Amino acid sequence: MGAESGGIKPPRQLLDRWGRVAKDLRISVTDRCNLRCSYCLPEDADTWIPRQDLLTPREFGRLAQVALSLGIRKVRLTGGEPLLRPDLEEIIRKIRQAFIEADLPAEIALTTNAIGLATRIDSLVEAGLGRINISLDTLDPDRYFALAKRDRFSEVAAALEKLPGSGLDPVKLNSVILDQKSLEELPDLVRFALRRGFQWRAIEFMPIGPLGGSAAVRPHASDIFRRLQECFTLTSIETDPAAPARRWNVAAGSDYPAGIIGVIASESAPFCASCDRTRLSANGRVYSCLFSLSFVDLLAPLRQGASNEELAQLWLSAQAAKPAGHTEITAERRTYSLSQIGG
Repeated sequence: MGAESGGIKPPRQLLDRWGRVAKDLRISVTDRCNLRCSYCLPEDADTWIPRQDLLTPREFGRLAQVALSLGIRKVRLTGGEPLLRPDLEEIIRKIRQAFIEADLPAEIALTTNAIGLATRIDSLVEAGLGRINISLDTLDPDRYFALAKRDRFSEVAAALEKLPGSGLDPVKLNSVILDQKSLEELPDLVRFALRRGFQWRAIEFMPIGPLGGSAAVRPHASDIFRRLQECFTLTSIETDPAAPARRWNVAAGSDYPAGIIGVIASESAPFCASCDRTRLSANGRVYSCLFSLSFVDLLAPLRQGASNEELAQLWLSAQAAKPAGHTEITAERRTYSLSQIGG
């Protein structure tokens, strides 16, 4: 019996006017961070979402229910720095419960700078976390301090040593490639990752945030790949068109095992045409694109008693307005902090 005659209705999808369907939800759980990375947050940043406007664990769980009903199948928690939420484990539990209630396998990941992670790995895994990405731009403590404006490298290193065998799989290291020094450090970062069974990924600098208006020439994906080819034997891996990273198998060397690396070329080779993401901010705003300033607010309707169906309709309208791409970035967007929407 077809849907037209009262039978099973086809599942709803977060469809935009360009025909793309969102299946991947990025949730920023806070806009606060304990670092001041030069490309993300101004060093003097002191304006944050009021705490009463932050979504609670229960509200995150409720909106996860809505998202899953609209075809979302993966959830990644971001920030700011998500570990600054003392209730992060409870947020994960609520989202995992939404997956269970929808009879879907829980796909919950986390992107973090790893400060404070060492003591929470077990509780995060117990709550339902399955995968993790660590933001790490350098292995040099002095350069780490220069980039992040905070002396926290030892805490990150402690967490990285505890991750192998933690149950989180895969573990990915993400490095933003800012300048020539970043290119020089690539081999050390790759070997560090391979020796621990991690996947390393380079991220091309995106011209948004505090450095968005800078005239400095930044390395492109072609520069990154050329540097990798100088040091490693690479074999291309066929990749899902919606995945942000182009990936390669790395042949084993004399002092490191084989593994996988990737390059995310958001600027020189944008993947907008196949993007399958939607975004929820810590204060309940739906953004259809990382580069967009337009949003639809879910927080007020949620707290005013809106039904899941009413919230779903708002989300559908937000995603329908997703732009074709991010080739035109306004001056306002260039200075907009990534911590406000999640990376």
